[in-house]
Amino acid sequence: MHMAKSKEKVKKTIPKVSYDFLRRYIDNPSPVGFEWWGQKLWLEYIRPYVDTTFTDPYGTATAVINPDAPFRVVLEAHADEISWFVNYITAEGLIYLKRNGGVDHQVAPAKRVLIHGRNGPVKAVFGWPAIHTRMSTPDSKDPVPRVDNLFLDCGARNRDEVESLGVHVGAVVTYEEGYDELAYDFIIGRALDNRIGGFMIAEVARLLKENGKKLPFGLYIVNAVQEEIGLRGAEMIARRIRPNVAIITDVTHDTTTPMVNKTVEGDISCGKGPSLAYAPAIHNKLLDFVRETAEKKKIPVQWRALSRSTGTDTDSFAYANDGCPSVLVSIPLRYMHTTVEMIHRKDIENTVKLMYETVQALRPETNLDYFG
Repeated sequence: MHMAKSKEKVKKTIPKVSYDFLRRYIDNPSPVGFEWWGQKLWLEYIRPYVDTTFTDPYGTATAVINPDAPFRVVLEAHADEISWFVNYITAEGLIYLKRNGGVDHQVAPAKRVLIHGRNGPVKAVFGWPAIHTRMSTPDSKDPVPRVDNLFLDCGARNRDEVESLGVHVGAVVTYEEGYDELAYDFIIGRALDNRIGGFMIAEVARLLKENGKKLPFGLYIVNAVQEEIGLRGAEMIARRIRPNVAIITDVTHDTTTPMVNKTVEGDISCGKGPSLAYAPAIHNKLLDFVRETAEKKKIPVQWRALSRSTGTDTDSFAYANDGCPSVLVSIPLRYMHTTVEMIHRKDIENTVKLMYETVQALRPETNLDYFG
């Protein structure tokens, strides 16, 4: 009965066919530097809803509505996921790694992975000593996982067997876990940071098309690469598009679970709506415009303050070119940078709705001048 009531509260603007795409999109690896694996799926999904698409040399994918309009608005997410690189293969056939982005080494032991080698994916596991052997003497200290003591075992027993599978130094490694659903409208998966953002901006395009909405500007729906290693894709595409306004969507921390300090991270909860934030890179007049849109359309929002940097592509767009009024619309997420990142359907629906309503309300003549 409780579950039924929870589902009734979710206003369904996103159909099952869209969530079917989200499942495929999450299940498809898109690691930093190899984002085109997922970008192909994303472009295929969004093309019916836009006028044109293009990609840049490093794989950022952009879908455009009204490409000839002089005023340009960006709606952006990032496509890349954290992963590993093969770094060293021992004579015994074990594989040591380096990080590709901010992957959390503490969640790695005993995880299943895919090594994306020259001959296709190779299954492997993060080996870890059994508890019996780790605690074999009374004064034994339980080892802590570190990048330098973690290794992969793919079943090979020497270096030649590893290499015969197509595994090589530089091969990228992703976790095997994909999309799944929990009770009470929660969704889990690896790489919801920020594959969910790419999904939501595509849904805005779908809603505009299917509802016959016309915009008085060019809308550039950008799925950028290499956010996880320094906002690099956004930096490149911002210089190319030279937008007048940028609306960025990413994930933010749900702070209601244990071991998260609300005095540092703020008070944010899954299921209570998208999060808006104050920060130097976030344009205050544009933020007020988004807040007013949320109030008019009765969309719940949550608030947090950020410091010198938002840690998102907002920073790259805000400070690109001659400066671009930018705002960040975040979706709450539990267990960031793990294989069980968790979000709530109500937040997906409301984040999509907020961006959809904001781009409809925005006009080229909207006054975002601090001194005007």
